[in-house]
Order: sequence, then structure tokens, then C-alpha cells
Amino acid sequence: MASCNLPKEAPGPAGAIDPVSIAFDIDGVIADTMTLFLDIARDEFDIRGIRYEDITAYNLADCIDMAPELIDRVIARLLDGGYRSRLRPIPGAPEVLQRLARRSGAVLFVTARPNVGPIGDFIRSIMPVEPECFDIVATGSFDAKAEVLKLRNITHFVEDRLETCYTLITAGITPVLFAQPWNREPHPFIEVSSWQEIEELICW
Repeated sequence: MASCNLPKEAPGPAGAIDPVSIAFDIDGVIADTMTLFLDIARDEFDIRGIRYEDITAYNLADCIDMAPELIDRVIARLLDGGYRSRLRPIPGAPEVLQRLARRSGAVLFVTARPNVGPIGDFIRSIMPVEPECFDIVATGSFDAKAEVLKLRNITHFVEDRLETCYTLITAGITPVLFAQPWNREPHPFIEVSSWQEIEELICW
């Protein structure tokens, strides 16, 4: 991955993670995807009364009162794009990611989506920088993330799916769990609840 030509930011004191060695999941970490899911369910399928806090499991059928086939239809709309609602970033993500691009030369995103599709447009909208300033890899599988990260010499990965964190640690990659209602179980991992906390982990 080529480095981008943004003015480089001088290093400064902060956390212990090398900025070139950290990568990021997108949905639930950078993109507020669950809010978009609820917006699509309400606006296009007239499903109401489900709150963000009700999503207490990554498998939506385990925690919300929606028929599994309807959940699948909403997710298909979400992945395909063209929805009326807007996918919004998690607060603080655009600013930290742009700073990270200036500091490290490029930022890596690894998603389990089957293809980059509209999520690529989303990343470009929140990171109005040169294309070489970031790279998005769609693995199509949660378990395939670890191999991509190892090939890119990534040591830390910010992830919201707790099960994936266990796969990563087994592969020698340190997970950083982004706290969400669907990952509130005891775990041994570094945990953050905001992009300010992610920023504080990085050695700027």
C-alpha cells in the first residue's frame, strides 16, 4: 500500500501502539451501522419500537422482535446501498482517522462485508484525502480478517464483534474491543468506548 502525500504529523507522546501497526473494522467501529439498520427498518419496512440498546447480540435474531427473513431483507438493503437514510460515522472517527493518515502514511480497514460496495463511498466521504491514504479489504468472512492483518504486519485491530477478538488473539493480533451493546460480556481484551480513547492508545 503506497503512502499518501498528506503533510506528515510530527510524533508526540501518547499511547504505546505504533500508528502504522493498527487497523480498523468499519461497521460498529467507524460507521454507525446499527442506527442505519433501525432507520431502514422503520422507513422502508415500517418496523418501529426497537431501540439501539435492544441490540444486545451480534446475531440480531437473538435479541430483537423481527422475523429472521425481514432482518435479512434489511441487511441486504444496508449492504447494497441506495437507502434513503444516511450512514453516519461514530463521533470522532473522521478526525482521528485523518490524523492517523497524516501520521502513518495510510490507514487499513478490514471488513467482513462480502465486497467493498457502498462502504467504500462512506469511507471516502469521511476521509476526503488521496486514495492512497487508505485501503479497504473486504474479506467476506469474520475469520478471514486475521490472515489479512498478519500479511499487512498489523499488531492491533479495533473490532466490535467479541467472537472475532478471540480469533485475532489466537492469531497473535491484539484486539481492541469497541464497546457496543452487543458485546457486553466479560472478556480479557483492551476495551475502548470512544474515538478519544482510541486516540489515547496510539503513539503519535
